[in-house]
Amino acid sequence: VGLLLVLLLLCVPARVASESEEQAVLSDWNIWKMIHAISYDENDDIERRVIWEYNSRLIEENNQEYFMGAKPFSMSMNKYGDLTKHEYHVLQGAMINPHFAKRGKTTSPRKLRQNALRLGVVGIDYRAMGYVTEVKDQGYCGSCWAFSTTGAIEAQVYKHTGQLVSLSEQNLVDCSRPYGTYGCGGAWMANAYDYVISNGLQSTDTYPYTSVDTQPCFYESGLSVAHVRDYRFIPKGDEQALADAVSTIGPITVAIDADHSSFMFYSSGIYEEPACNSNNLSHAVLLVGFGSDGGQDYWIIKNSWGSSWGEGGFMRMARDGSNTCGIASYALYPLL
Repeated sequence: VGLLLVLLLLCVPARVASESEEQAVLSDWNIWKMIHAISYDENDDIERRVIWEYNSRLIEENNQEYFMGAKPFSMSMNKYGDLTKHEYHVLQGAMINPHFAKRGKTTSPRKLRQNALRLGVVGIDYRAMGYVTEVKDQGYCGSCWAFSTTGAIEAQVYKHTGQLVSLSEQNLVDCSRPYGTYGCGGAWMANAYDYVISNGLQSTDTYPYTSVDTQPCFYESGLSVAHVRDYRFIPKGDEQALADAVSTIGPITVAIDADHSSFMFYSSGIYEEPACNSNNLSHAVLLVGFGSDGGQDYWIIKNSWGSSWGEGGFMRMARDGSNTCGIASYALYPLL
């Protein structure tokens, strides 16, 4: 009997600890829902909580390695915490069949190299130079391609006029379908440039973003504030040419493989994902500079998921000559 009592007592703390942990997780889940103003019915709540808990464990495991110095970047829970892999896939918005990726004229890497050598740039950050508008949020619409496109045009308008004007992504979402784009379903950025070449683009002030693709096109040519005459591609996979283009031209439209939880929950540090595939281009972002930190070279990319993601809406991504996450696989810039 005495032995049985001891065994029973030994079991009690384990049960209490388990209940305590369960309550802590439930509390964190409820706090997360409150922060993001999310509510579910009972069945959906259980399903979404399971997804959220799985993502929470991934974040915790990564950060344990990060604090031990085994990972170069940290992760944190954000508004995408209860998304399934498929839902996250839809959110990215550049995942159109690669066989139909529109390409155009390619700029000369030798010319880019000569221009860059003359300037002697070893690092550049266009955020500090006035070329980059505030971080925007595409919402739950796969319109990243539109934000990547407008960002590069905004920078060139600033370069030519000294005026930084926020351009309308909704204008592209609503109006560029005849040019081969798919609204919230994604697009290749060259098709978006084709639209701007033919029509111009309104500002965000006159054509605000709604994060839906079910409304008609409201474009008014008289309100257009930006025009593009052509665009050029960077030689596929050529990181040196890409760096030279950033140095001499400005922010560049790029597509990357962001199809990983590590990207979705990236928080800080220099991002490097071994599972990245340079041919799996699933997300469009704006390349706004590059630099080095502690001997590690990196790219600076501007995302369109709001300022609470990453480093104020930006990411530093490893720049090591291996075409990390395909950043140089589909890169282009506008000519005004």
